[in-house]
Amino acid sequence: MKTYLDIVQTILDRGFRKQNRTGVDALSIAGAMFEHDMAEGFPLLSTKKVPFRLVASELEFFIRGITDKEWLIAQNNHIWDEWCSPDAVPYANDAETQARMMAERELGPVYGWQWRNFGADYVSHNSAPEGKGVDQLRRLVETLKKDPDNRRMIVSAWNPLDLGRMALPPCHYAFQVTVIDNRLNLLWNQRSVDVALGLPFNIASYGCLLHLLAKEAGLGEGRLIGFLGDTHIYVNHIDAIRVQLERQPRALPKITTGQFISIFDWHYKDTVIENYDPYPAIKFDIAV
Repeated sequence: MKTYLDIVQTILDRGFRKQNRTGVDALSIAGAMFEHDMAEGFPLLSTKKVPFRLVASELEFFIRGITDKEWLIAQNNHIWDEWCSPDAVPYANDAETQARMMAERELGPVYGWQWRNFGADYVSHNSAPEGKGVDQLRRLVETLKKDPDNRRMIVSAWNPLDLGRMALPPCHYAFQVTVIDNRLNLLWNQRSVDVALGLPFNIASYGCLLHLLAKEAGLGEGRLIGFLGDTHIYVNHIDAIRVQLERQPRALPKITTGQFISIFDWHYKDTVIENYDPYPAIKFDIAV
């Protein structure tokens, strides 16, 4: 997608090198916007292979409000392996602490838990929430069906009271749904954007969520828009991401979902990507 590659080029041209908590410097810009019309195809990068199975299984993890790392590992999805809740292991980036974080399954009240239980008191991955919370995702779906012109269909993962207990404070911290001309649009907000590794996943994940919500409401698929904050490329990713810039984007694939009852009953294997013809994968080291 040209929009993604334009963001990459802008950072390489204008990014300011700065330090951050990971210990790996990054080239950063203050703000960018990603835009895509779903009528043009599903936004899965073709300039490198993006594993949709991992994107979709993480999205199911969010939708179900799960906070146990072992659920993802059971799906052979290891993108959360390096993190855990500070309640279990306080964060540090030395080798001993990172090994302990890797071994811990508790993630704390991360993304999906906030989507489904905002305001309740988090106990643990294997305990029910305490107190009264709000199932923001279910409320959004109900509003979407009853009042699609509503401009308050927002889900937030940013809960200041819980930030210190999360494995990671939310990078993509909120999303909004709007319906215009019978097409569902999804707009997400992201505070911190790892352009080489994270952003391709974020684009595909919210593209899939848009697809599912449109099916839920019987609407067409509209625009996917990302409002991006600290948008950066880690310095150890620069050489590899330049390879992507040399590759000519190919036609986008299509997304299809088979048997569909509700987004709340959806399983990631129900959704498949068709006619995906990417260039080979590119290895990027993750900054924890």
